[in-house]
Formats: sequence, structure tokens, C-alpha cells
Amino acid sequence: MNAFTEHVVVLGAGVAGLCVATELVARGIFPKVIDRQLEPGPESCSWWAGGMLAPYCEVESAEEAVLHYGKKAATWWQKHTDVVEHQGSLVLALDRDQADLKRFAKRTQAYDVLDADEITELEPDLSGRFSRGLYYREEAHLSPRNALRALKTKLIQQGVTFINQSADPDMLAKDSLVIDCRGIKAKPDLDGLRGVKGEMLILRCPEVQLTRPVRLLHPRIPLYIVPRGDGVYMLGATMVESSAKKHASVRSVMELLNAAYAINPAFGEAEILEIGVDSRPAFANNLPRIRRQGQIIRANGLYRHGFLLAPTLAKMVVDYLEQGIESEWFDTTNLTTTEETINL
Repeated sequence: MNAFTEHVVVLGAGVAGLCVATELVARGIFPKVIDRQLEPGPESCSWWAGGMLAPYCEVESAEEAVLHYGKKAATWWQKHTDVVEHQGSLVLALDRDQADLKRFAKRTQAYDVLDADEITELEPDLSGRFSRGLYYREEAHLSPRNALRALKTKLIQQGVTFINQSADPDMLAKDSLVIDCRGIKAKPDLDGLRGVKGEMLILRCPEVQLTRPVRLLHPRIPLYIVPRGDGVYMLGATMVESSAKKHASVRSVMELLNAAYAINPAFGEAEILEIGVDSRPAFANNLPRIRRQGQIIRANGLYRHGFLLAPTLAKMVVDYLEQGIESEWFDTTNLTTTEETINL
């Protein structure tokens, strides 16, 4: 494969594209990476991710594959970025919503049941607010923005070329093998790809010191809050079946803030640093797919599990490219005879 490295192009420098490029380099293949943005930023879905490496929690409402492959994510990110925080995850519910906590527990595994004193021991700033919680000590989290920067910096140091421009994968495929990782921008080229709108806030609240992601279960809008350090937190929750990527709704912002206030009233005095909206690419089962179309390999559909599943998606893509291994996420739908061979 090394003889063909000049002919491999990764299109898209979000979490999927950077993970694919990293896996390629690990096998001695040095691609060109093309993206419209000079640096990772707000136009990328990955920029607004929560960064929770929480497979045990996610499987509560996801396929079993999310747990199976997601358990490998923290090790991969630690190896390639060294920005992972291994503090576990804390799942809570107000007393009136204890039924939701019990239901969550039945659908998950690898947790400790905590009482009020044990919650306080883990997170002193939650003292007296919750009588019961679930602690997933094997989970981790990271800052997505720092992780993206770390991957790109390392790739540049290793000799990978980044090109800042828009590009047509079909045109590139005339003389290169193209790995298309454009997320929702690839929707015109991928049947069944849909956008799921997510809304989130970045707050600064030095008065609250949390050391791990906290999920607050709620019948209407479950909340997650992820520490970014220096009193900065990411708040997220909303999942709207729409690819519209414009502005957050007033109701969503109010509900996010109300939920944060329920965790600790000090969030009522927090500064709102950013309000973000993204469109997460997803297929019908909310799992990724790898589809080959001639000289183009399309890797997409990470849904809300970008940082959790991108390392596995990348490995599957490179396994296919290098060894012809068709993983369970490989999609053979509508392949034609012209798509049966990749020529480098």
C-alpha cells in the first residue's frame, strides 16, 4: 500500500476524517486531507460535540454496537491525543423522577448505585440536591476542540498535507482514491442519510466545580453537562429530527438552562459564552455505514456518537482499504459492477 500513498485523499477534517487520516498514517499511508475550513471550527459538527466517551450510558438508547465498539474509544483517544479525562460519568434524577433513574439502570450496566453522601463525596457541589445516582466509573470524557486540534497537529508533524478548499469527490476520484468523511454535507450522495439537529450551550460558571460529566434525567429534556476546565461547561440535550442548521430555539435554551439550574442554582449566574446548533448525520439505525462507490469510499452516519465511534469507523475503513475486510458497517446496497474494484 505504501506505493500508493500519494493517491489517497481524505475529504473532510472533522472527527471522522481526522481519525481516518490517523489510522492511515499508523499503517504507513500518508493521505492528503481536504477541508473547506482552515482549522476545526463552528462549521463542523464535531466542534459542538459533548466529548463524552460514555458507552455504558449511551447504550441506554442505542444499539449494542455502541457499547461494544465504544469501550475502545478512550484508549484510542488517549494514545493519539493525551487529552482524555478518566473520571467516569454520573447519572442523576430529581426525587420526582426516580422512576427514570431505575429505568436507566435496567437498560445499562457497569455502574455503582450511590446514595446522597456518596454523590457528595464525588461531587461536593452537588451536596444535598440528589438522594440517589448511578456512577459509571469506567467512562471518560475529553474536550472535542482540543482533541481535534491535537489530531491535526500530530498529523502535520507526521507529514500529512492539509489543503484548505472545497472539493468535489467525483472530480477527485478521477485520479485518487477518495475517502469521503463530509458528514451531513455528503447527504446528496448518500441515500438514507438524514440530519438530526442538536442544540447546546457553552457556559462559564467558576462557582461550580464539577470534575466529570453529569447527566440529569428528565421526562421531557434529559441534560448532560460536561466540564471543560476553568469553570467552563458544555450543556447539551436536544435531538430534533431536522437537518435545518440555523439557530437554537428559545424553548430549547430555556429548558437547558432550567435543567442546569436544577443541578446547581449557581448556574443561574453563569455567563453564556456560546449557543451552538449542529446537524448530526445519521442513518435509519443511527449507526455508521461505509459505502464504496467506484474510487470513493464514503464513511458517514456517526449520529451523536462521533468521538465514541469514529476510531472504530476509521479502523474499519482502513482495514477494508488495506485488506479488503468488509465490516458489519460495510453497506453493499446498490453496488454496481463498476463499483466492484478500487484501482490505485
